[in-house]
Amino acid sequence: QVQLVESGGGSVQPGGSLRLSCAVSRSIVSLYAMGWYRQAPGKQRELVAGITDTGTTYYPDSVKGRFTISRDNAKNTVFLQMNSLNPEDTAVYYCNTAFSDFRWSWGQGTQVTVSS
Repeated sequence: QVQLVESGGGSVQPGGSLRLSCAVSRSIVSLYAMGWYRQAPGKQRELVAGITDTGTTYYPDSVKGRFTISRDNAKNTVFLQMNSLNPEDTAVYYCNTAFSDFRWSWGQGTQVTVSS
């Protein structure tokens, strides 16, 4: 069973930055495309960044140019650097596999709150 542990969230002012981390419990990160998702209150969970096993990245227009996903396969960790945050980025952020129908059990997520 794979466990996902997200961390790095917090409260920031608009324009601020945060770096999220996702630790995967098994040495299999290199085998999967990975992604960061977020879920705001009353909204569906959405993919905000993805990275393939070969390093190709994907971002929706809402975060393109502000968010950067990366991975450290040796440390079984996936990162999300978030810059120029705005209140619309407020949500719980999760990591999991991406670009397929397969998902591990979701972790607890990490809360990101952007407000002045």
